[in-house]
Amino acid sequence: MPAAATTRSPGPRTGRAKAPRWARLLVWCGALLMVSSGLLIASGKVLVAAANRGVNQQNLLGDAGAQAHAQQQEQHVTITGAKTILLVGLDNRPGQNPTDLVRADSIMLLHVAAGHDRGYLVSIPRDTYVRVPADPGTGFAGGPQKINAAFAYGAWHGGGIAGGVRLLAKTIGSIAGIVPDAAAVIDFTGFQKVVGVLGGVDMCIDEKTTSIHLGRTASGQLKPPFHINSDGTLGRSIRGVTPLVYEKGCRHLAAWQALDYVRQRDLLENHDLDYGRQRHQQQFIKAIFKKIFSAGTLTDLGKLNGVLSAMRGAMTIDSGGIAPTDWVYAMRAVTPDTLVTIKTNAGRLNPKTVNGTDYEVLSPASTQLLQAIRDDTVDQFLVGHQDWISTS
Repeated sequence: MPAAATTRSPGPRTGRAKAPRWARLLVWCGALLMVSSGLLIASGKVLVAAANRGVNQQNLLGDAGAQAHAQQQEQHVTITGAKTILLVGLDNRPGQNPTDLVRADSIMLLHVAAGHDRGYLVSIPRDTYVRVPADPGTGFAGGPQKINAAFAYGAWHGGGIAGGVRLLAKTIGSIAGIVPDAAAVIDFTGFQKVVGVLGGVDMCIDEKTTSIHLGRTASGQLKPPFHINSDGTLGRSIRGVTPLVYEKGCRHLAAWQALDYVRQRDLLENHDLDYGRQRHQQQFIKAIFKKIFSAGTLTDLGKLNGVLSAMRGAMTIDSGGIAPTDWVYAMRAVTPDTLVTIKTNAGRLNPKTVNGTDYEVLSPASTQLLQAIRDDTVDQFLVGHQDWISTS
């Protein structure tokens, strides 16, 4: 993962009481609710509040954020009003050159209503056609791109993670005027370790899904079943390797299975591509949330400590200058049952080809959804768009 150009120190902690175990646990649990292409992405609880000593803290949003970042340590405040958190998932792989132009693999907005009693999780398709603003700091001139390229060009030429998040936030803001209050970035490899400590998750697979990343040889070895082209598209199959298939139905998935399942978009039974993948990621978020707060996890101190240990180094957080325990207290009513997952474009493809490149276009109603996030009127939007709510 590229280093950020600017790092905000969490500041001195002397003279301040150490947060109780339950508060630190909730901070970590909130952060766990974000998944990126494999993993995911984000937490209605305290995702952005994971400003714990074991988490990498940076000023990710800079001037793009709603909260001023001048202070050098978190301040205890009363959190009021609606809050929107930008969640970015990266799928950094072993052997990948850290200087490569890395596009955001998952982009989500977690909106917590002003009453702090419910949250809304919205995925933005990574192929969405947008005009990315210029970034003088990296030399990017701006122009029409897929939205996931905003992160790549912001991180370009030394911009790092912080530069990527800022340009992505500005791009989203240019669509509907949303200004994030906080942000989090999580990488695939680190998150898989966390899910492994949890012992996997229980999920209901809603469509037959064939993996393009994992298959088995005749001897049972796990191998890639397909070649992946340089542009990320699916290439020819590899002889002697049978792809893993996730059949419809409810079952327990090991960490590697769950992360592989939610990465898939090419060979889905319903041919819903990124929309199927987004839906599966959102379902995964809820599954993780429930697993963390299950009796089997909360009463197992060894497992809890393992989760905390696995999270170290797996994420980068910008908590907006607000202390983690304040986020925990303010968002305590947001639970799996009050977290609503929503489909952009009603989960239906809306393609557009420009100069030979395929894009996805946000419908006017999807733009209205983003504006409803900005205005904290998502409830009103959903009254007329009940079919936009994803099932768990």
